[in-house]
Amino acid sequence: MNTSTDSTNTVNAVKPTKSVYVARLLTDTVTHELGSHTGFSFEVGQEAPPSRAELLERVAGRDAAIVTLTERIDEEFFAAAGPSLKVVANVAVGFDNIDLDAAARHGVVITNTPGVLDGATADHTFALILALGRRIVEADRFLHEGRDWVWGPRMFVGLDISAGATLGIIGLGRIGLAAAKRARAFDMRVIASDATHPLGTTAEGVEIVSQEELLATADVVTLHVPLLPSTRRLMGADTLAQMKPGAYLVNCARGGVVDETALIAAIDSGHLRGAAIDTFEGEPHVNPELLSRPQIVVTPHTASAGEATRDRMCRLAVDNVLAVLDGREPLTPVKAS
Repeated sequence: MNTSTDSTNTVNAVKPTKSVYVARLLTDTVTHELGSHTGFSFEVGQEAPPSRAELLERVAGRDAAIVTLTERIDEEFFAAAGPSLKVVANVAVGFDNIDLDAAARHGVVITNTPGVLDGATADHTFALILALGRRIVEADRFLHEGRDWVWGPRMFVGLDISAGATLGIIGLGRIGLAAAKRARAFDMRVIASDATHPLGTTAEGVEIVSQEELLATADVVTLHVPLLPSTRRLMGADTLAQMKPGAYLVNCARGGVVDETALIAAIDSGHLRGAAIDTFEGEPHVNPELLSRPQIVVTPHTASAGEATRDRMCRLAVDNVLAVLDGREPLTPVKAS
């Protein structure tokens, strides 16, 4: 790989036929693989997100762009890219950073990376459920603070996950089903609310119930919905109040589906016992009120951060670009509703 003097790296720079701008540094494995794609030039950015000005400058005249959720892909972006741009590949399942209507107007294909991160995200979801229920983070902090202690029957008592606890899943797509599989292995009862499944039916062993019944019944509610106008602040003051007293909320979906101020109030009042949050309303800014409460476990949007998973995400984004620029159908297209 040749290192340029302008904070970007260029791969296959000799007589390229198609030019691809990669806004963020991909995994080492996939970055090294870029050199094997003859006929393509990949200009790869750094690990930190590009500034808006840099993004618009670098995409100009490109045939394709590979971006992440930190890049806003809108009318201004497509205008800066120009008519040569054929495809934008988002290294994520979500695509709320992309104006799909603007993409359609400019004739640009949009792709995402579904399917390849289901297991990793479900693993992280269940890790957070265990951390909450068994108060792992609280206990870890307690010892790291060097506090005096002696074992006692009331010490860090939490939820018995495998003793009949109920998991409620809002959004029973691929990740929701993967989370359900893990919950059943822990002998949890699993219920779900999902508009694509009729009430009273079962889907792969999961009972389909109304959202109201789920909130009133579940000991742990986990969210696996995309961020859409209909799901923005899905969990607000009213819906949080409908949750079972003493329940927990887990969000590995999008930060915008939870009203963080209302969540903090529900925890402070004692209505909810705790929460685990992997994505945030103002990401990358994190509401400091979330960080000051021991009942809230937070992770920095790392639900898909398995080594093999991130390789698969990055490789799928590259493969989508190669397919479109070769005149083939994209593997995982996203279309405006």
